[in-house]
Amino acid sequence: MIAHPDENPHQLASAAVVVGTDGSSTSDAAVRWAAQTAARKRRRLLIVHGLDLAGTRAVLGSYDAMEPSVTAPMHAHGEHILTKARELAHDFNPELAVITELFEANPAKLLIELSQSADLVALGATPGVGTVAHLGSTLLTVVSHGHGATVVVRGTDAGQPAHRGGPVVVGVDGSPVGEAAIAAAFAEASERDAELVTVHAWSDLSVGAFAGSAYLEIPVVDLEIAEHALLAERLAGWQEKYPDVTVTRKVSVFGPRELLVKWSESAQLIVVGSRGRGGFRSLLLGSTSNWLVQHADCPVMVVHSK
Repeated sequence: MIAHPDENPHQLASAAVVVGTDGSSTSDAAVRWAAQTAARKRRRLLIVHGLDLAGTRAVLGSYDAMEPSVTAPMHAHGEHILTKARELAHDFNPELAVITELFEANPAKLLIELSQSADLVALGATPGVGTVAHLGSTLLTVVSHGHGATVVVRGTDAGQPAHRGGPVVVGVDGSPVGEAAIAAAFAEASERDAELVTVHAWSDLSVGAFAGSAYLEIPVVDLEIAEHALLAERLAGWQEKYPDVTVTRKVSVFGPRELLVKWSESAQLIVVGSRGRGGFRSLLLGSTSNWLVQHADCPVMVVHSK
């Protein structure tokens, strides 16, 4: 299907829920989460595995990496991983439309390319891991450079959603680039019949400014009123579009990272934009989203505005 220039490719009926798997337990959790999501959204589930033959060639040399003795076991192992993933998805819902595809491409590049037309892309992350290095280059590359929404599945086991019945929580930074995250959060809350908690925090008061004045020159009560007004302005149109969603607003002077990590202990999903207020366009993964991907206790959806 060819999309109209004005259409959002992530919202087309043909857009699949995509999940990457490498056969690990964390990937299994992501496959289960993606299967639940695809069933709820009534979309196809596309499970993919990348062999990264280019990387193999770099290690072994082009000639050796092309030998059947090298490539055949890699293909066989990849097919085994995909068969296992398909079984996991069908264990959850035997009627779910599941497609598995084996690619020779680098996994990160593959998922970034697929994210251009996917409903969302999901990957697994090891619970309790607290350093970027241990999260893996594939995960961080896809979260940073993917299109649309990327979900890092954390805090789940046995295929059960994290904190069943908990709210969807969205970090609202007040910037135009955060609008995509608000839109995604309202849609997720509506689909899940869940409460939406909107969390807005302002920090770094010593370097901030409002209405031409330094933050420290403005009474805190006036700042709070202004920030509540900003949050209400950002949410107004979305509340009209999703009247079925119950919205709770939270405004705090404390930093957004700590607030959202705390909410992740009870939320079924945290939604954030890829960059925060005042972020540079070249900084594709902001400090808040970066922190949550490492520390949250539930799945984290990072939404790119473009």
